[in-house]
Amino acid sequence: MKRLLWATLGVGFVALGLVGAALPVLPTTPFLILAAACFARSSPRLEAWLLNHRHFGPPLRDWRRHGAISPRAKRLACGGMAAGYGFFWFMARPGWPLAIAVAALMLASASYVLSRPSPQPLPKTSP
Repeated sequence: MKRLLWATLGVGFVALGLVGAALPVLPTTPFLILAAACFARSSPRLEAWLLNHRHFGPPLRDWRRHGAISPRAKRLACGGMAAGYGFFWFMARPGWPLAIAVAALMLASASYVLSRPSPQPLPKTSP
């Protein structure tokens, strides 16, 4: 029963990750990291599929091995947070306390993303 629950959660996180791939305000990789963790507890086959996926596998493997985020992903994440905050600011017209609280949350999130190491390139092998 637990394996079924973990697998169901994993499939749900994959679905959210796919939606995030299409919508700029919803993150992709955090949901896929959660999906991989759920699949690790439920289905080695689904975990392997996700970790070996052509597009989603490399950032998941970098995160799992080194806690690393690529420079491009860092730029996209911080840019998405800034755009999301701008959208929030202009559309919601929040009062100062809420605007400051949301800005602090965004800055803390961006600081965390930027503090993560970048993946190291694989060494070149000579033939």
